[in-house]
Amino acid sequence: MPRNRAVNRRIVLNSRPFGAPMAEDFRLEECAVPVPATGQMLLRTLYLSLDPYIRTLMNDVPSYRAPMAIDEVMVGGTVSRVEASQHPDYQPGEVVLGYSGWQDYELSDGRNLTKIDSSMPHPSLHLGILGMPGFTAYMGLLDIGHPKAGDTVVVPAACGAVGSVAGQIAWLLKGCRVVGIAGGPDKCRYVVKELGFDDCIDRHSADFANQLKVACPKGIDVYFESVGGAVFDAVLPLLNASARVPLCGLIAHYNDTELPQGPDRLGLLMQTFLTKRIKMQGFIISDDYGHRYDEFYQQMSSWLAAGRIKYREDIVDGLDKAPEAFIGMLEGKNFGKLLVRIAHE
Repeated sequence: MPRNRAVNRRIVLNSRPFGAPMAEDFRLEECAVPVPATGQMLLRTLYLSLDPYIRTLMNDVPSYRAPMAIDEVMVGGTVSRVEASQHPDYQPGEVVLGYSGWQDYELSDGRNLTKIDSSMPHPSLHLGILGMPGFTAYMGLLDIGHPKAGDTVVVPAACGAVGSVAGQIAWLLKGCRVVGIAGGPDKCRYVVKELGFDDCIDRHSADFANQLKVACPKGIDVYFESVGGAVFDAVLPLLNASARVPLCGLIAHYNDTELPQGPDRLGLLMQTFLTKRIKMQGFIISDDYGHRYDEFYQQMSSWLAAGRIKYREDIVDGLDKAPEAFIGMLEGKNFGKLLVRIAHE
């Protein structure tokens, strides 16, 4: 039975998680579809991007942007179609990249929107390899990691939206030895057989740290950090002098409610970074590199057109499935860039 198109479904933040998010932290609401006024347009969400950073905005703590408020629509990047318009620069049927969040419809005045070629066969790519994740991989690896031919580059979450791209750039385009880290044998096989990494280590292995050491006999020159936790513990002693560590996320710690148990390792960390002259630099892609998006887009588009970069999408159908998919993503259950298809194109 077709869904009532006069109703706007939206998923809001029902409560702040304590530890890992649960289903009750989200609430599905229904309201009337809004009508655009002069200077506005009505956007119909086609695809919603689910990304780890959203978890950090569910907490009421200082961060690089304001946290979500209780009862606020969950945030997220979207690809949408203009359904109705009273905006002079947008016409019905045009496709746009924006931030409508977890809902069917949104009113927009055109701010923070980017038009997408409506003839593009896969507009969802603007939420993955041509969007924030691909942009993060490109700038973090090249501008902070500075990989050189012969370097050993280690990439965690290697079959994810960011790691898969960072590793391919390092291997295909920079001539590096690339070692991925992923969760499970199927993902590791994909990283090596399909993406072309030199090796991939299963982070669930009992002897993970030793396997990583064997895979990196000359140490690690670039570590693209997005995970933290036990993975970083295994990486730290393998970092070479003058190693570079782009830092875009710490997904292993997003559900932490207190400092990790165990000995204080801050001294070891600081001593290692000092004596080996290691450079670690955190970055927020939109804030630090937003002005270079066009450069990235042109380069990545050409690599895609030439078949030099591969990608994988993990698409879930239905807005109501977003909370479950999001919780699963934080547990490492997704395989590729995680998207929710809310409406067919």
